[in-house]
Amino acid sequence: MAKEDRINLETDPDQPRIYRIRVKGHLGREWTDWFEGLTVTPQEDGDTVLAGSVPDQAALHGLLKKVRDLGLPLVSVCPVGPDTEEVHKE
Repeated sequence: MAKEDRINLETDPDQPRIYRIRVKGHLGREWTDWFEGLTVTPQEDGDTVLAGSVPDQAALHGLLKKVRDLGLPLVSVCPVGPDTEEVHKE
């Protein structure tokens, strides 16, 4: 990836990005469609990680609203980029 592309991804909130959203509680993989194709991965510690590409900030806020509507406590929201850990790494 060219340096200019990395800068654009970091400064333009409307560019697609990969996110890891961690919530308290277990969700099954059947929730993938409801969470717009994000990978749903239950963790051994009782949390669930939702991970995948999010098209823009509006879509990210929509996903966070779904988390809120389920009553799941939000633990973290982390963008995953070239300088951060892998999406599925735990």
